[in-house]
Amino acid sequence: MLLDTYGRKATDLRVSLTDRCNLRCTYCMPEEGLQWLEKPSLLSDDEIVRLVHIAVTRLGVEEVRFTGGEPLLRRGLVEIVGRCAELEPRPKLSLTSNGIGLERTAQALAAAGLDRINISLDTLDPEVFHRLTRRKRHADVLAGLRAAKEAGLEPVKVNTVLMPGLNENEAPELLAWAVEHGYELRFIEQMPLDAQHGWQREGMITAGDILASLRSRFRLEPEPDEARGSAPAERWIVDGGPERVGVIASVTRPFCRACDRTRLTADGQVRTCLFATEESDLRGALREGASDEHVAELWRKAMWGKKAGAGIDDPSFVQPQRPMSAIGG
Repeated sequence: MLLDTYGRKATDLRVSLTDRCNLRCTYCMPEEGLQWLEKPSLLSDDEIVRLVHIAVTRLGVEEVRFTGGEPLLRRGLVEIVGRCAELEPRPKLSLTSNGIGLERTAQALAAAGLDRINISLDTLDPEVFHRLTRRKRHADVLAGLRAAKEAGLEPVKVNTVLMPGLNENEAPELLAWAVEHGYELRFIEQMPLDAQHGWQREGMITAGDILASLRSRFRLEPEPDEARGSAPAERWIVDGGPERVGVIASVTRPFCRACDRTRLTADGQVRTCLFATEESDLRGALREGASDEHVAELWRKAMWGKKAGAGIDDPSFVQPQRPMSAIGG
């Protein structure tokens, strides 16, 4: 098992397949993009599958989520999903994507064994989308959402970040749209993981702000705590149900005590937390010929040192050097 000194067990693995992305979201990276990882430093398809195999068969991982950057940019994605779906015991497989290109690949991913998908969409307004992402791809994201639903990758979850002066008033409209189309909407507080290190707590749209906005149009009842488990989102029953809306309040309502996640970057580094400032190298061990058990032991040691919490509220908090696109969502 992947245990830490606080008794938490990591059963959920987030695997970043690339740090590259075809959007330039203002809360993530600058308009000109970033210095991408060189190809030799990236894990190969075989190395990714081997690490997932170690995690599932030796370390008790039950769920694997592929992230980026934008994971649909990884050419071997469908094959990676298919090979991981063949593992015993079979892990639950999911994907976090911006949806661009999903219209072409949703059916193939479902056939390969992908169970469900989360798609990022911050606005229903194409012009606001352009201002937020610096790309005119709004219609492509909507097409990707439809394709995911048609392929049976359900529940299709929609991740939304609200930004001051851009889309902060769209929460009720977004929820009405999600309910109409059968998507599960999840609002995510903006986190200090932007490449520009320009995040500021003052002025950010908080979970409290989001819920107040939603309640101007909907009746929300909190889901029982036991239904949440270790999930990052607090969920609310909308107008008596069965629809739900989630809020991930990493900044104002941290959920570190129930965290069950371990993370693997596209270049093979273990991260115990999104906000970790330290990493443990597994790629080097793989390429030096280490056995599966030796790699597993390195992973166990990394997780044993996991901190109690992200520490965003601590005056000594330091934003990690890697931005979200290089860590994996």
